[in-house]
Amino acid sequence: MGDKKQGIETCSCTIIHEDVVHNVKESMPREEKLYDLAELFKVFGDSTRIKIIYALFESEMCVCDIAAVLGMNLSAISHQLRILKQSGLAKFRREGKIMYYSLDDEHVMNIFQQGFDHINHK
Repeated sequence: MGDKKQGIETCSCTIIHEDVVHNVKESMPREEKLYDLAELFKVFGDSTRIKIIYALFESEMCVCDIAAVLGMNLSAISHQLRILKQSGLAKFRREGKIMYYSLDDEHVMNIFQQGFDHINHK
């Protein structure tokens, strides 16, 4: 792997812009952070969770109301809400015996809105 006129050969290809490669490699987040980001996006990979996120984007809701909106049973909704809470995408508050769910913060709303804007842009 020696120097060539147009750059340095590596991985069976020639690096054309060494400064760009160096800068991108230097700015690349740690592997663990990229893994965490991939895991976050996996949560968005389920249409039921997307429907719940959409519902919570519109309004804070209890499990019974989410189940009614989606036409699903309570246990299925509860299971998906657990995943959303564990991923930091949803939160809840208790009012008596009723738990109200909402999106965790504006970041979640922004991620959802950006994704929605992207698919509507095509």
